[in-house]
Amino acid sequence: MLTAFVKFIFLLFGAAAFQNSALKWCADHRVHHNKVDSDEDPYNINEGFFYAHMGWIFLKKNNEIKNNYARDMLADKLIMWQHRYYIPIAVVVGFLFPAFLGNLFFNSWIGGLAIGGFCRIVMVHHCTFFINSLCHCLGTTPYTDKNSAKDSWIMALFTFGEGYHNFHHFFQNDYRNGIMWYQFDPTKWLINTLHSFGLAFKLKLTAQEKILNAKMQMKMKKLQAKITSNEKFHQEVEALKERVMLSLHNFQELKEQYKATKARELKLKMVEAKAEFNSTLEAWNLYLSYLKVYPVQITA
Repeated sequence: MLTAFVKFIFLLFGAAAFQNSALKWCADHRVHHNKVDSDEDPYNINEGFFYAHMGWIFLKKNNEIKNNYARDMLADKLIMWQHRYYIPIAVVVGFLFPAFLGNLFFNSWIGGLAIGGFCRIVMVHHCTFFINSLCHCLGTTPYTDKNSAKDSWIMALFTFGEGYHNFHHFFQNDYRNGIMWYQFDPTKWLINTLHSFGLAFKLKLTAQEKILNAKMQMKMKKLQAKITSNEKFHQEVEALKERVMLSLHNFQELKEQYKATKARELKLKMVEAKAEFNSTLEAWNLYLSYLKVYPVQITA
């Protein structure tokens, strides 16, 4: 019952963003992920910055809902209720409610409507649009370069964490965007809080081994673009990489065993395994740094 209430609240205030119903928004987002950078991508960056930013909205073909990308949502009564009454909900919650709050607290319904209504919508729209445009043009690619999505910590500040877009595209099922503790991702923090109270469930996390492997592969790929690779280079880097992945696997296994038993000896082994993982990862990073500085040494 409480989870349904939380969903209801999110659907109410989600409509106030004036970015269409949850059904339409999610269907478009799923198509974008499935067809990213192609002609079928609704906000394809290859069509130009303005098109990806907001131009796509004005095309009639992008007003359609591709039901095969939203079958689970079509069966959800609350989502379908919001979809049917999206416009009146958006007007009431997005315009009338801010006007009411402005009149209640500042004796100015016009101020509430202007700032809490129109200004808020413009700001939210463009920050969201920048994910589709700017975060497909500028930023870093720490996990993959197979699509145009980029990570941008600056954009994360304006989009509640969505700026970590390269991670989001490569690990699509993960509920997080910023995976490090210091990365600004209030959406992740909110989901975690709801989860701790039993109001969010079935959270999907990508295994740390997969994330680390992707980052290491990208570092190797970026290094290979600068130097002439050879057999010695591959053997040494791959051997170090295998050691890193094995040490991480051992640490993760001991961590799970310790969680289940709380045995003191396992805690000591877990600490040792973590230290081993950190040292092997540092050795791998140092070796790649050496190759960057002295590329002649491995091409001779």
